[in-house]
Amino acid sequence: MIYMSVTIGTPLQSSAFKVLLLGSGELGKEVVISLQRLGVEVHAADRYDHAPAMQVAHFSHTLNMADPEVLKALITQVKPNLIVPEIEAIATQVLVEIEEQNIATVIPSAKAVNLTMNREGIRRLAAEELGLPTSAYRFANTLDAFRAACDDIGYPNFVKPVMSSSGKGQSRVKSFDEVDAAWEYAQTGGRVNQGTVIVESQIDFDFEITLLTVRSKNAETGEIKTSYCDPIGHRQDAGDYVESWQPQAMTPVALEEAKRIANKVTIALGGCGIFGVELFVKGDKVWFSEVSPRPHDTGLVTLASQFQSEFELHARAILGLPVNTARHSTAASAVIYAGVDDKNLSFNGLNLALANPNTDLRLFGKPEGFKRRRMGVATARAETTDQARELAQHTAQQVSVQQN
Repeated sequence: MIYMSVTIGTPLQSSAFKVLLLGSGELGKEVVISLQRLGVEVHAADRYDHAPAMQVAHFSHTLNMADPEVLKALITQVKPNLIVPEIEAIATQVLVEIEEQNIATVIPSAKAVNLTMNREGIRRLAAEELGLPTSAYRFANTLDAFRAACDDIGYPNFVKPVMSSSGKGQSRVKSFDEVDAAWEYAQTGGRVNQGTVIVESQIDFDFEITLLTVRSKNAETGEIKTSYCDPIGHRQDAGDYVESWQPQAMTPVALEEAKRIANKVTIALGGCGIFGVELFVKGDKVWFSEVSPRPHDTGLVTLASQFQSEFELHARAILGLPVNTARHSTAASAVIYAGVDDKNLSFNGLNLALANPNTDLRLFGKPEGFKRRRMGVATARAETTDQARELAQHTAQQVSVQQN
């Protein structure tokens, strides 16, 4: 017996099922495409015009999403069924109020968005409430407290603003001599200057993984179930993902522990959708690092590896539809950077990049490039992860960025 029938209307008509995307980067762009394939009317919002997801959405809105009144006015105007945050710099208290008043459903939940908008909320939940294994950490909101925290944690350590992404404001502090510079970088490099930073001890790990964890509804009972994609290995540079691959080999004991941790934290956050759970692994040991209640940048590899990419999984899960996390290929992804600070860029060598039939590209269409800004990604399939990584990197290297 079917528990509940899922109904979606027609975009741009009174029956439309509306999704408001808050944040319109490259990950949101793929979510929009997946939602539109299922007949959803999508409104994409961001702080600047012509962001990637805006280019494929039905409607676009440019605003300061951290301004409560401005954000509330947009929600009142659009009247969405679902609100899907893609970034952290949002007036999350507005989303809490919207959910409490049953105006719209926040994905995966207002609680999840509120807790994960900064590292302090999610770290305290994971370590102090759920008792999950994490690195040692301290929070500091003044330079003196920060100096003391670094000495307390020891060296080397890692410093991150409580609100940032893609490595912005993050640094590895090897000695006390580097402490003041790390504080200054954290204050200026985060998405929003909160004044608070987290200092984390360095864990001796073999590798990092992203365990994409999906909470979706059973088609027959309506009960929420948890599914997992195969673990994704990734390499970072200055806190920013530069390549990822799937699957990452790990012991059966470590995989079960990773799933246990991911299940515990995602249940605590609630709601439906995909969660990018980041973990450190050494042998059979696993430590929780972070979680994003949305598609993860390292999950771009699933465009080449899975029957349903992380974006399709997210779209299906938030709409109450069945999901399939199965993988069909071994694959890897490699980032394409702008390499320059300029607008109106051109991308050359696409024919060379795609000469191998097991490769693909996503060029994000960002209107402005910075030296370390991701402008695209190359994906590749192969027999082994090492071969896939080599092919993905080769593919990315064939693409050259030109100033016009």
